[in-house]
Amino acid sequence: MRRVLDGQWKPTVPALVNLVAASGAPRLRAAFAAAGLDGIRPAQAVALVPLVAGGLHASALADRLRVSRQAVAQAVSGLERHGYVTRVPDPADARARIIELTARGRHALRVMRSNAIDTEKRWQELLGENRLHELRETLVVLLSADG
Repeated sequence: MRRVLDGQWKPTVPALVNLVAASGAPRLRAAFAAAGLDGIRPAQAVALVPLVAGGLHASALADRLRVSRQAVAQAVSGLERHGYVTRVPDPADARARIIELTARGRHALRVMRSNAIDTEKRWQELLGENRLHELRETLVVLLSADG
């Protein structure tokens, strides 16, 4: 992290959490490349996670990800263009489309999961089992309080 001229300045906890999350992007990009998965960025890949339980309308996906419908539309367009998701007609409403994972999308999710498990193992080596458990529990509490 760069030094700031004001010696009193300290990053906020949310800023640190964002920096920690962003620090994993280079490893995930490398994992995607090693798996032959092109045209997918870590920021887009997050949109695949809620689809693991089944297809969703774009509005429901946006709600689950807590982002705008426009952000989801951009991410889904890129993911669809590269074969990670497909949009299919909603059997209950012919005007609506459901976003579903493709086999390539499920493969990307497996790569993401493997990468996340490797990251967690590195964190456990660094923090120890107890501190990692406390971190997990703290994050769960914070996420449930935001809901």
